[in-house]
Amino acid sequence: MNKKVIIINGPNLNLLGEREKDKYGVKTLKDIEISCKKFGDQIGLTVSFFQSNIEGEIVEQIQKSRNNQQGLIINAGGYTHTSVAIHDALKVLNIPIIELHITNIYNREEFRHKSLISKTANGIICGFGAEGYIMSLNAIKNLKR
Repeated sequence: MNKKVIIINGPNLNLLGEREKDKYGVKTLKDIEISCKKFGDQIGLTVSFFQSNIEGEIVEQIQKSRNNQQGLIINAGGYTHTSVAIHDALKVLNIPIIELHITNIYNREEFRHKSLISKTANGIICGFGAEGYIMSLNAIKNLKR
């Protein structure tokens, strides 16, 4: 039986492929989803995707994950730096968590250097572009919480 993993994407990630291509690349979120599901199949993971620009919807998805997922990867976008609610929802989970960022948040504006969700994660992957999603799947495959 495959391990079920959800990848949660926050605000503006629905615009990948359109916005700031020099920072985020040309792949769309749908391109990334297709790659992740294919790779997940190859390594024994059943991958589902979720994206929302609405903080409360992300919190609800995290809460649902505690009962039906064996791992969670989150690219919270701008909410990484501001959302106590997402932090608190992640703290409840008893499954492996990977924090993911397409860009290196420590090589950008000062306000992006602080993550409110890092302390809830087993690990952080940032700065590797869309490839970070595949790296996160590889990492979460073997994590136990």
